[in-house]
Amino acid sequence: MNVSLRGVENEGRRHAAEQGQAVAWVESPLQLLCVVEAHHAGLLGPVTTVVPRAGLPALRLTRRELERLGLPEGLEFAEPAERVPRPGRTWAVGDAFSGRVQLALVTALSGRTVLVDDGLATIRLLELLVARRPLLRARGAPGVVRKVLAAAAGFRLRTRRPTVFTALPVPAGLAEAVEGTGARLVRHDFAWLRAQPAVRPPQERTVVLGTSLVRNGLIHRDRYLRWLERIDEPVAYFPHRREDPEDLDRVRRIAGLTVYDAGAPAEMTLRDLRPDQRVLSLPSTAVTSLRVLLSARGVRVEAVDVPEDWWTASAVPSLRSHLQLFAHEPHQPHTHDPGKVAP
Repeated sequence: MNVSLRGVENEGRRHAAEQGQAVAWVESPLQLLCVVEAHHAGLLGPVTTVVPRAGLPALRLTRRELERLGLPEGLEFAEPAERVPRPGRTWAVGDAFSGRVQLALVTALSGRTVLVDDGLATIRLLELLVARRPLLRARGAPGVVRKVLAAAAGFRLRTRRPTVFTALPVPAGLAEAVEGTGARLVRHDFAWLRAQPAVRPPQERTVVLGTSLVRNGLIHRDRYLRWLERIDEPVAYFPHRREDPEDLDRVRRIAGLTVYDAGAPAEMTLRDLRPDQRVLSLPSTAVTSLRVLLSARGVRVEAVDVPEDWWTASAVPSLRSHLQLFAHEPHQPHTHDPGKVAP
């Protein structure tokens, strides 16, 4: 069942009493924010306990900002943990490619599973579920044991008929194929976050989102830095949480560019930009989510095409295509071959 934002909250509240307590395991700021949105929409039940993965500073900063805003009723935080908690009657997770999550899927008792956004990996996950292939990341060289676990986790997840809670514009063909497996797609537009008090935006007209593509070895560092140097106006730069500290030191030395070490997700930090401001970003999930948040405010969110000579040999064509999936057509229907999955 493909459910639009309209009616999500009422439908969720209607089933809340029968769902019991939910447990959410989060490993990134975006996962954490989307769990809050899913709880607010009523998809997780009356009580949700959020367990952050231990040792992640970005999660601590995001939690602090969420608590400052005031958590939705019935949502509470447990202490950070190294291990995935035992699932509740309803279990919310973001990264179904995580070995820890997959082990829990295979060994835990059957329950209702809600998948929240974890960046563009969410689209790959849906493709793999439809294609009935092992849940393996696009990059990496898994061993035999890892492949077996990924195949078993995919089977268990399909049999649970999960709910997928997403702000991403899932291509129409893929959405139809996902629903054909018995899963349920629920769209949202960050309703809880949009209702929170305003934050003071940066003064610069142009905001640039940092990227993890350099540290991940997918684009050349010097070409990226030269692009930043050539933006001929004051720039507010919001680093990606995985940017290399040495790279950030070089970014800070660029004339006319101010680095804002916000820590919290861009969706939280930039939700109140003015209509005369704009956001520039290399391909990322934040491009899509900020469009969802800022379109009504008249703020332009522009995806920057990555020139061919920026890519390294590690960025194979299928990965480049996947990264740029939502760069320029945020509101137009997509075509999709549900049987085709990027290797």
